[in-house]
Amino acid sequence: MTRSSLTTPPPGAVVPAAHPGAPAPGATLASHYSRCFGCGSDHPTGLHLTARTPDGTTVEAEFTVGEAHQGAPRLAHGGVLSAAMDEVIGMSVYLFRKPYVTGRLETDYLLPVPVGTTLHLRAWCNGIMGRKAYLEAEGRVGAPDGPVAVRAAALFIEVDMAHFAKHGDLAVITAEHHDYEVNLERRRGADPAARS
Repeated sequence: MTRSSLTTPPPGAVVPAAHPGAPAPGATLASHYSRCFGCGSDHPTGLHLTARTPDGTTVEAEFTVGEAHQGAPRLAHGGVLSAAMDEVIGMSVYLFRKPYVTGRLETDYLLPVPVGTTLHLRAWCNGIMGRKAYLEAEGRVGAPDGPVAVRAAALFIEVDMAHFAKHGDLAVITAEHHDYEVNLERRRGADPAARS
């Protein structure tokens, strides 16, 4: 993976262990928002990723390239592949039971990915320091041990739910977000809309 210093864990970054509240090994991860392009079941042309964790620290998912995901004729659009990497990486930080957002995403494209191809995605965390998480992902063609078509390295930044309330739709956040995220703010006695 070609990666910049911005997505390389600095000395002292800690590779996290499985969070005590993380889903059990083999568990399927729920979508964080039904209209999310990456994992939402209600997005008409989205990726519809369904992920699972084999060990509480790694995420695996599959994505089949459809007609709506083309760039060049009959080939996946690079931006769609990058979105798949971003989504599976985002699902992996979900395991740490804190909300994060993408700060930087670097993607290497190694093979063309034709329409109809199933990519086997895997993401993991290489280290956390403060609010910064350093992560990687790969997408393999046809099988979990197939040839690598795309790789990504990312820097994700921990935020609180006020970030989403300030920049998004608080009603949707309240209705759709997982209890641990929204209720954490309520237990602290904070109004998520009032925090910045």
